[in-house]
Order: sequence, then structure tokens, then C-alpha cells
Amino acid sequence: VALVLLTATMAQTPAPEPIEVMILGTYHFGNPGQDLHNARIDSVLTPDRQSQLAAVADGLARFRPTAVAVERVAADQSTMLDHRYPAFTPADLLTNTDERVQIGYRLAHRLGLARVYAIDEQGGDGEPTYFPFEAVHNWAEANGRAANLTAMHAQIAAKVADLEQRQRIRDVGSVLAFMNGPEAAADDKAFHYALMQFGAGDAQPGAVLNGRWFTRNAEIFARLMQAAEPGDRIVVVYGAGHASWLREMVENTPGFRLVEPDDYLPAE
Repeated sequence: VALVLLTATMAQTPAPEPIEVMILGTYHFGNPGQDLHNARIDSVLTPDRQSQLAAVADGLARFRPTAVAVERVAADQSTMLDHRYPAFTPADLLTNTDERVQIGYRLAHRLGLARVYAIDEQGGDGEPTYFPFEAVHNWAEANGRAANLTAMHAQIAAKVADLEQRQRIRDVGSVLAFMNGPEAAADDKAFHYALMQFGAGDAQPGAVLNGRWFTRNAEIFARLMQAAEPGDRIVVVYGAGHASWLREMVENTPGFRLVEPDDYLPAE
């Protein structure tokens, strides 16, 4: 009888609303020069680009997000709210090239959202780097594998050149749609996994790099999980290099539902 009553009670208890998450991988509009390969990007402050970014915000607004999350370390880890967002005004869109401002803040302000989360993770002083590429480079040089690594560099350099050309001739929404497509995600994962060939025996710098990169993204997603509320619809504006891992984490976490940005980005 107790089992029957418990089953009946569970059947009557509605499941919590899923948390819908859209991962929008972006290129750096005002490139800080911190990536392995850095693209030269035309100014997004021109009237034409501002019109294109307004169209991006209009498209993302159709998702009806309840919160936005960006690639910044929160000053207050207990709330994870972006401490810079409260000072934002639309005038900043004419002077600040940062994609967190141009997409994330623009969208949140347009919808009147109070919750803009800063969910990034960065290693502190004395902590190991999350992308220890120098160790991979050194191992390849010492073990006669420099040519293999150079060939991988050339592949990435070609993709950066393609991005530079694409953003010159296409609108912002079109470039973002391309960067968030399945081909780009597959290429990103393939590059990281290919780095695991660099190592032998107890020295596995390529595997260590992949493990630390996963750890950083796991900490980012953990913050998103902890900030999210049942029924939320969250747009995550992040560097495209994180997008494939973050998508995978959303897809495989109970209570979360991945929403791809394709249907919400403006067609060119």
C-alpha cells in the first residue's frame, strides 16, 4: 500500500521546468590577443555593423531569454552577477567593441533583464594554466614532432584567415551562424583531440592540456548550473573555443535543454 501511495504521489508531482540554454559562440570583436591564433576584426562600431548587431539582438530576443551569461569572472562568486552590467548604457555600444557588451549587454538591456551572470573561470596566481600549450610545443620540439605541430598550426591559421575574410564581406549574424554550425564545432574538438598525439609514457602534455581545458569548461558550466533557476531560458555569450564543450555539457545534464542559435540569428 505504501508503495502504491508513493507512486501515486510521485505521479502527481509535476517535474520541474527544464532550463533552456542557448550557447552562442562568438569571435572577439575587439581581440585581446589572448588566443593561440588571433584574428584581425573590422570595427563593429560603424553604423552598418551596429545595425547588424541590433538585428542579432532582435533575433535572440525571440528566444525570450530570462537571463544572459557572459565570459567574465564575477566579483561576487555567491551571486555570480556581472558587476559591470549595472553601469551599462546604450551609449556604450558606440564606444566599446567587446562582444560581451555588443551582444550580451545589448540583449539584456533590450529585454529589461536584471540577471546578467559572469560565469568565467580563470586560474589564480600559482595555479596551473588551463591551456598549457607551451608544454606540448616543448615536447614536440624535443621528440622530433615539431613538423606535426606546425602542420596543425597551419590548419588553424587558415581558419583564422577564413574568419577574417568572412567577417569583412558578411554580416555579423551570418558569421555567428557559421561559427555555431556543426562543422565548426567538429573542427574545434578535432584540434584539441589531435593534441593528444603529443606525448609518450609518463609525459603526456597533450592529454594534460585536454584535461585542463575540460576542467575550465566544467567550472564554467557548474557556475551556470548553480545560477540557473527552474524554467530559465539563458543565452550564454562565450568565445567560440568553449562552445562545443558547453553544448555537450548542456545536452548531457538532466533538467537542461540545449537550444541552438540557428533559428534565432538573422538570415543575411
